[in-house]
Amino acid sequence: MKYTKEERLDIGRRIYDGEITRYEAADIYDIGVQTARNYMRIYRDTNHLPPKSHRKDGPIKVSQKSPAGMEELESMTKEELIHELVKARITEARLKKGYEVKGDGSVIIYDSKNTR
Repeated sequence: MKYTKEERLDIGRRIYDGEITRYEAADIYDIGVQTARNYMRIYRDTNHLPPKSHRKDGPIKVSQKSPAGMEELESMTKEELIHELVKARITEARLKKGYEVKGDGSVIIYDSKNTR
């Protein structure tokens, strides 16, 4: 369906203001998701508004009830966080293969269903 410029701007405003998502707009107005996104961009550019940020560079908002250990993670440096992430991924991979390493790595505990 073809929409007038005013209708496109209204659809774009609703998306930009967060009333609806571009996916909802696509369903409601029977347009493509990219078309809805383009309407939002047209609205934004027409009104000289800043782009919506996805918080890529900004801080992540944490709710008041943080999970256990969240304060510890927030106090870590970037390098410490990367180190902990690598350790977690290694542990996950080991558990998928059916074993767990205890202590300094000298003790390996095999899962009973994966041993013969």
